[in-house]
Amino acid sequence: MERIDYRELVQTILKGHSIHNANDVTELQLIFDQERDHYQVLHLGWEGLKRVYGCIIHVDIKDGKIWIQRDGTEVGVANELVAAGVPKQDIVLGFHAPYKRKFTEFATD
Repeated sequence: MERIDYRELVQTILKGHSIHNANDVTELQLIFDQERDHYQVLHLGWEGLKRVYGCIIHVDIKDGKIWIQRDGTEVGVANELVAAGVPKQDIVLGFHAPYKRKFTEFATD
């Protein structure tokens, strides 16, 4: 079986999340650092007098594993990765403390 290109898959998933902006006043930005394998979706702009800025999704690829550092989606980036064929042992839920990861069905590091 051919190995999945994690960089390409992560970018495709994040691009899919960047088109779902219900608010035309603010924007969703994709940040892809392919050299260092950092990938983010940011929400930014202004809603009236209030500044909007936040990271919705942050994914890193380290040592051949996909580290989900932040996941503000309903469906869950890990679920999307598994559905695309990524083995659970190649996904680390980095937003969980290291001692809690052993209680998930995903990699610990």
